[in-house]
Amino acid sequence: MNPSRKLSSRLLDRLLGTIEITPPSDRLLLRGLFFITLFSGIWLLFSINQTYTKETPVYGGVMREGIIGTPRFVNPALAITRADQDVTALVYSGLLKISLDGTLVPDVAESITVSEDGLTYNIIVRNDITFHDGTPLTAKDISYTIRLIQDPDLKSPLRGNWTDVTVEEIGEHELNVVLAEPYAPFIENFLVGIMPQHLWGALPIEQLPFSQLNTEPVGSGPFNLLRAERDASGLIERYILNAYRNNQYVPKIDTFELHFFTNETNLITALENSSIDASAYISNENVSDIIENDKLRTIQEPLPRVFGIFFNQNRSAALRDAAVREALTTAIDRDELIELSLYGFGVPITSPIIQSTDTLESEDSPEATSSSTSLEAAKNILAEAGWLKNNRGLLEKQIDDTTEVLSITLRTSNVPLFDEVMKEVVKRWEALGVEVSTEQFEQTGLVQSVIRPRDFQALLFGLDMSRSQDLYPFWHSSQKDDPGLNIAEYTNLTVDALLTTSRTEQDAELRKNSLREASEIISSERPAIFLFQPQMVYVVGENIIIPPMESIGRPSDRFSNITDWYTDSDELWPVFQ
Repeated sequence: MNPSRKLSSRLLDRLLGTIEITPPSDRLLLRGLFFITLFSGIWLLFSINQTYTKETPVYGGVMREGIIGTPRFVNPALAITRADQDVTALVYSGLLKISLDGTLVPDVAESITVSEDGLTYNIIVRNDITFHDGTPLTAKDISYTIRLIQDPDLKSPLRGNWTDVTVEEIGEHELNVVLAEPYAPFIENFLVGIMPQHLWGALPIEQLPFSQLNTEPVGSGPFNLLRAERDASGLIERYILNAYRNNQYVPKIDTFELHFFTNETNLITALENSSIDASAYISNENVSDIIENDKLRTIQEPLPRVFGIFFNQNRSAALRDAAVREALTTAIDRDELIELSLYGFGVPITSPIIQSTDTLESEDSPEATSSSTSLEAAKNILAEAGWLKNNRGLLEKQIDDTTEVLSITLRTSNVPLFDEVMKEVVKRWEALGVEVSTEQFEQTGLVQSVIRPRDFQALLFGLDMSRSQDLYPFWHSSQKDDPGLNIAEYTNLTVDALLTTSRTEQDAELRKNSLREASEIISSERPAIFLFQPQMVYVVGENIIIPPMESIGRPSDRFSNITDWYTDSDELWPVFQ
């Protein structure tokens, strides 16, 4: 026996022996004191343990993700489908990554320094990063990736982000990226994954889309491809990914399985029978049924998409009346729209700028409050502005010696989401006494026949703002003609100046203030009715621990902090963590 145990045993025996030889009158009291002391000590130790121990992630475990689609271009330069983008986010890493609080932090880059004029980004590359095949990642790989995206023959969907950009290699771990003119949101482009030049570089550009590397990728991200499992026809059914722990961000989960499904029905079945643990591919209408399973929960994060009704005041004298635009806005019940069209998975917005969930859900916005009131407020606005009902029950007003009937044609796409929103908007507007007609188009037809020539009075549409929240393409007067994206043809010189500042100013706080001020002016003039911002809904098993997500730009960004996810944990004192 251990000497210390022998000593403890002897002391305990001596103590008990002493108690037993005391007079009977004292023996009972001493026994009671002994057991009280014993149990008090045990309780004290338990309390201390409960107070100071902390759940700590441990390495290990398997996570199984369900995806609809088949991977084809697991390649940062060509990934365009959600399936390709999801796998790319796990296998590749960029110069920067999105942190837990939604800001950009270094990943492959050790540092990125911007020149005072905002034109030159000096990049120092970490010297301890390797691709999954063990080859060091250097400035040459970054330069190759950028030039590949810029190659017009490749037709990369990212090419527009790198227009008029030159790359200067300075050394093995240093390079400059030089812009033709300052553009502060450009730094978001450094999220793109870095491709290994030693594997891709020898391929002619016309052969690159057909390379096996597109489906058997080699990156430097948190997970590397162990194997791809295919069905009888050769289509990939499953990827088995292993944690790659040779770089700076080390995954806690050992194995990440990606299961590919041809349809949502099969994916839902797999979730319900626990064949997979998570998916971001469940449609909003099916989420409510899925989460009745007490082993599943949802994570909801707003996406930077602005859905609204955009007015073309050049096509309608009535819409040039500020009171009409105010009344049409006031009549809309955003909460009801979200419930009907998004099954509750969205947040109401009243301005063109995307903000945090907390801000979006706050009750500080007066317009957000008025939008859910009865139609009486909207009717009063129109009456006070001189819009009165005629003998047909329609509102009319004398404008420039002409009697104008408040009649609006609302155009939109024929997808189910817009169809539901349109029906509710029409119902609310007709209740005001507005004559409303609707026209729906196939997406391509809407773009070519309606949006590009600005041929509409009111357009129900959605804008992808991206994480940069750059309002310039959508609201600067220089962008009001095709191919610009200012579809409302909005013009305001003060807003123009603010939007220019917001994309050239290097001080982040000044940029934010410029955006906020421009947004306030746009909202006050109502060139559009801002309706809602959709949410990414991620269904995940209760055993998967995922930190909060902030400021994601697209669904694949949910993997930005995959290295902080875990399935196993232990209770440890801080000294042992």
